[in-house]
Amino acid sequence: MEDRIKYLFKQYLENKCTRQEMDEFLSLVRASNQDEVLRSLVKKAYDDMLQPPSSLTYVDEYGHLVLTGRDWQPDTALPAKPLQKRRRAPRLVIAACLLLVAGAVGWLVYKPGRSTPTPAVAALTKKTTERSEYKYVLLPDSTQVWLNASSTLEFPDHFNAGKREVNLSGEAYFDVKHADKTPFIIHTGHISTTVLGTAFNIKAYPDRKNIIVSVSRGKVKVSYNDALVATLTRGQQVKVTSEYNTSVEKKIAPAEVAAWQKGNMSYEDEALEDIIADLERLYNVNIRIDNASIRSLKVSTSFRREIGIEQALQVLCKLTDTVLKQADGWYTIQ
Repeated sequence: MEDRIKYLFKQYLENKCTRQEMDEFLSLVRASNQDEVLRSLVKKAYDDMLQPPSSLTYVDEYGHLVLTGRDWQPDTALPAKPLQKRRRAPRLVIAACLLLVAGAVGWLVYKPGRSTPTPAVAALTKKTTERSEYKYVLLPDSTQVWLNASSTLEFPDHFNAGKREVNLSGEAYFDVKHADKTPFIIHTGHISTTVLGTAFNIKAYPDRKNIIVSVSRGKVKVSYNDALVATLTRGQQVKVTSEYNTSVEKKIAPAEVAAWQKGNMSYEDEALEDIIADLERLYNVNIRIDNASIRSLKVSTSFRREIGIEQALQVLCKLTDTVLKQADGWYTIQ
């Protein structure tokens, strides 16, 4: 067991983990929170590593854990960015690693109340992703966030005692740290999503006609300004138009929530122009639709990210009886 933990720790610190190894490593660290023997083995494995190279983890000037890795998918190549060298504090890093995965998220119990705008704060931390970029963010309360491409998340350095509020533009998967009587609120334009502790995905790009909230664990309250739109539990999804003309609820397999994290692109009754916008963000390309009459055409399809942009567009062309052209750095659907 000690050798296995040491191996997984070394793979993690050197950013060589496969997804299976990452899941195994996090499970062991999570279990160590309740097992003193296992905890000592994890600490011993870390101490034996001394100053490991290529760690993707460091503690910033606020004492927060920062993970610079963007995507744990081993079969997907993402654009690499050079990491700034920082002085690391081993004790803080191992403590933060244990904090990152400690404990299970409880069932959400919330008090109904008014949804209020985010109060003014002295300073907000902003995390952004570009096209074809993904990012992991650990919030001050240990809530974990995975940002999809072309997204922005804003949050304070310290949450207020009464509630935790963040602003999102784009798409993100949240695993919210449970905190009794301290709701966690995500603001996306007129839509606010309120929880105490749960895991769910929000898709709220500014150019979309609707916002989609999908729940993989716990309970979520979705509101439009002060009006309750839906209360969702595990395996439920709601799609709300930006103008709140309509809202549609449906069941969804929990495994399909945030399928983009696993490289799966899945669409059901989505407007063609919204799917095209996703592909532009995903593959960092430019695409136009010549025929305006098909922009709002509803399409249902799915494909793996690694098939590439041309094959993905060919799938859409077959479904919409159109033709794909490429010239001058543009893909055109005619």
